[in-house]
Amino acid sequence: MYRIIFKRLLDVLVAGLLFLTILPFVIIYVLFRNKPFFVQKRIGLNGTEFNMYKFRSMSDKRDQSGFLLPDKDRITKFGGFIRATSIDELPQLINVLKGDMSLVGPRPMLPYYMGLYNEFQKRRNEVKPGITGLSQIKGRNLLPWLKRFEYDVFYVENLSFTLDLTILLRTFVLLFRREKKEEGINSPSVEFEGNK
Repeated sequence: MYRIIFKRLLDVLVAGLLFLTILPFVIIYVLFRNKPFFVQKRIGLNGTEFNMYKFRSMSDKRDQSGFLLPDKDRITKFGGFIRATSIDELPQLINVLKGDMSLVGPRPMLPYYMGLYNEFQKRRNEVKPGITGLSQIKGRNLLPWLKRFEYDVFYVENLSFTLDLTILLRTFVLLFRREKKEEGINSPSVEFEGNK
C-alpha cells in the first residue's frame, strides 16, 4: 500500500513544500545566471529515460582546440560550494513533482550504464530513482560501486515508510553537519565499468 499510493503522496507533499521554501532562491539564481540549469538524461523506473535537473556548477571553458577542459578546471567557486552542500541537487524536486523521481531511491544513473548491469543490479530500476538513498547515507563516494548496488537492491526489496523516513532523517543530519563529499572510488572521475 505504501509503495503504490502513499510513497507518491509523500513525495508530492514534501517536495512541494521544499520547493516553495527554496523558490525565492531559485528565482534569484535563474535571474542572475545565464544558464542556471544542467539537464542530463538519466535512467528511471523500469529503465525509462528522463531529463534530470541540477543547478549548473561548471563553466563551458574550452581549450584552444575547442574541447571542454577537464571537470576540475571548469568548476566555479560558487559551483564548488553548491556541490559541497548538495544545493546543486535541489532542482530535482521538479523531477519529484513531475513523477520522474522520488525523494528516496537509488540515485539515477546515466543511460550507458544499463548495458553494464548484471541481472541483480538491474533490480535497482524496479523503483523510481531518488534524490537521496541508502547508499548516500552509508558512505556516498567512499562506497565501491558493487556495494552501492547491493544497498540499492536492498532498498528495493525492503521499501517501506520506516526505511524512507530513516533515510530522509539521516540525509538531513548529514546535510546540516555539512560533511565533505570525499573523493573516493565511486567519485565522478571513477566510473563503473561493469562487473569484472
